Amino acid sequence: MTVHSDQPYNAEPPRSALAGADLTPTDAFYSRNHGPVPEVDAGAWRLEVDGLVGTPLSLSLDDLRARFPQATETATLQCAGNRREGLVAVRDIPGEAPWGPTATATATWTGVRLADVLAAAGVTDGATDVEFLGADVSEEAQPPQEFGGSVPLRKAGMPEVLLAWAMNDEPLAPVHGAPVRVVVPGYIGARSVKWVHRVRVADAPSPNFFQASTYRLLPADAEVTGTPGEGVALGLVAVNSDFLSPDAESSHPAGPLTVTGYAFAGGDRTVARVDVSTDGGRSWSQAELEEQVSPWAWRHWSSTVELPRGGTEVLARAWDSSAALQPERPEHVWNPKGYVNNSWARLRLHGT
Repeated sequence: MTVHSDQPYNAEPPRSALAGADLTPTDAFYSRNHGPVPEVDAGAWRLEVDGLVGTPLSLSLDDLRARFPQATETATLQCAGNRREGLVAVRDIPGEAPWGPTATATATWTGVRLADVLAAAGVTDGATDVEFLGADVSEEAQPPQEFGGSVPLRKAGMPEVLLAWAMNDEPLAPVHGAPVRVVVPGYIGARSVKWVHRVRVADAPSPNFFQASTYRLLPADAEVTGTPGEGVALGLVAVNSDFLSPDAESSHPAGPLTVTGYAFAGGDRTVARVDVSTDGGRSWSQAELEEQVSPWAWRHWSSTVELPRGGTEVLARAWDSSAALQPERPEHVWNPKGYVNNSWARLRLHGT
């Protein structure tokens, strides 16, 4: 893993660890945290469900298992800062980790549907949003507070949103949110709150620092002040793609060479097409798309290119089912917090 910080622990795997696998091994799943990994006693843990509900709930892990049907979803999570290193190359972004293209991964998640829990609590009139609070306390926040965030009530009520206790058929590891985390397919990873202990139904988005002040897209010329409500709140993942093999700056015999990668689109959109170019984007060939293992998962792709002698930059761009296309250059999407770099993927190779 490339470790961007030890405390809080933030790390991503090499590209090769994600190549050729629909599901990401747990030990290769990226980790994004804003505070120390909390020690949570699963036996004493309880989930408080309150706010605009008719019947507030206090549920143990055994209660979740006994009272609600078990559900499983295969879903890709992607950090809002994925591929930030491409924006840092344009202009420095102080205070933000230079994430590469692997702050994204796919797992099979098992737990119960959040919608079933909300139905048991009875959402009352006027509710618009559902807030999640985790047990991790972040010193990044002003003032220091638990990590949290919210999603619209209409998303929270969808069957794909889970309160998950298992990942790839194994109990959640502490670093991935044990004993229970939220999984919100199609949304930035920050909304899939780990170590969740409270679900609050509200009439507005969460006032938590990480919803109101941090995970927000600012214009390129804006100053980062942390004032709540600045910019646009991040939610659905924009269409994105990158290479997984071969390694960047690697050397290969001139001639046919297979390149592979992933593509992902958030919300209820899917990846419709991936194109590859070796001549700076003057011409493109359509990559072969692998089957999508679930509506909420990425798609792997591959393409055979003709690698000339010397240095070559291979480009890739993805289209989604809404006909959205990745923008050309990182300069076009640069922003002062380094979020949502979904510019064309670029891989430098050397032909021998």
